[in-house]
Amino acid sequence: MQLNGDMTMRKSVLAFAAWLLATVAAPCAYGANQAGQVTHLSGVLTAKRADGSAKLFSVKSEVQEGDTLTTEQDTYARIKFTDGSEVVMRPGSQLKVASYSFDREKPATSDNVLLNMIKGGLRSVTGLIGKRNRDAVKVTTTTATIGIRGTHFGALMCQNDCGGIATTSGKPPENGLHLDVTDGAIVVRNQAGEQVIASGQFGFVRGPTTPPVIVPPQQGVPVTMPSSIAQNNASGRGIGKGKEGECAVQ
Repeated sequence: MQLNGDMTMRKSVLAFAAWLLATVAAPCAYGANQAGQVTHLSGVLTAKRADGSAKLFSVKSEVQEGDTLTTEQDTYARIKFTDGSEVVMRPGSQLKVASYSFDREKPATSDNVLLNMIKGGLRSVTGLIGKRNRDAVKVTTTTATIGIRGTHFGALMCQNDCGGIATTSGKPPENGLHLDVTDGAIVVRNQAGEQVIASGQFGFVRGPTTPPVIVPPQQGVPVTMPSSIAQNNASGRGIGKGKEGECAVQ
């Protein structure tokens, strides 16, 4: 009888241990899919999940790998990724987190960031992944792919939808991809060529079959953000500061 009691007790302990392990492991498995979090939001931000479900986001909402994020009219959204990088999306923008993998202890095997800017514009500041493995970070658009080199940059895709954006000429920006770099450098590539754009420079790509070029500052289109979204929070480096139109790194 004692032996049977011991066996029953052992089975109960093993079952409890298995349950406890599953309970502890579940949040880890869920967190492994997390790419970042919404830290600032000025309007409506929605996400289409990889499984096809839709979600209305708020501040502190979790951004997952595979999410397609969409900002509505007058909406700015700031996302901080787990490696410390940050992206601010402009109104009327769509950004897909196509791939995101980060392990602080395993940079060689884990680092991978691929963002697909489908429409609109954004500003981005590099995090730990870009600092230790710059080839692991890419932003794709319909006209070119952007690679980073320890960077703070802006990108704006105009597709007959940039009429409200001011330029020095007073005319709407041309259709195509407009770029500006505040810190570091970016490498812009497509099938027609490659161009390095350094701090203080502006770039433009008219289409996928035309090469990326550097444009004079008076012809450049800075990707601006309002100070309420761009300013630094108390714990880290921000996208920018000051009034809308200033894009200095903090």
